[in-house]
Amino acid sequence: MKKVLVTYYTRSGNTEKMARMIADGLTVKGIHVELKKVEEVAIDSLPDYDGFVVGSPNYFGTMAWPIKKFVDESVKYFKKLDGKAAAAFTSEGMIGGGGDTVALDILKAFLIHGCIVQGLTGAGHYGPVAVGAPDERIANEVGFFSEKFASLVERL
Repeated sequence: MKKVLVTYYTRSGNTEKMARMIADGLTVKGIHVELKKVEEVAIDSLPDYDGFVVGSPNYFGTMAWPIKKFVDESVKYFKKLDGKAAAAFTSEGMIGGGGDTVALDILKAFLIHGCIVQGLTGAGHYGPVAVGAPDERIANEVGFFSEKFASLVERL
């Protein structure tokens, strides 16, 4: 069974709600999911996963510091995550607040690791972006996202 880390940082709880929705969606698709706050992730566990889904609230158009710290510490495994799947999601306070740039910042780090990222045509192109608390629109996007990501992980 493929194993995926869904990790996130949250202050308001919105990003955590999204992480739980994503974890549930992947589990339904037969993926073994470990859902962890980013502060709980042991960096030495990264090579054990087949994929990573990383979520952060939007802080001034980029990821929150705890996510950036996680990314910086992941350098220890540069070239050792090659070929694994990666994805990102975010929550923001307003439409057009920079959520896409947050997702892209996270994805850039995993692309540099050699991870494989799939764009989305039926949801937020770079990953789900909630405006405030996740709503029905995000639930639909997360469902589509989870299906696509699970399929990618299974193919790798």
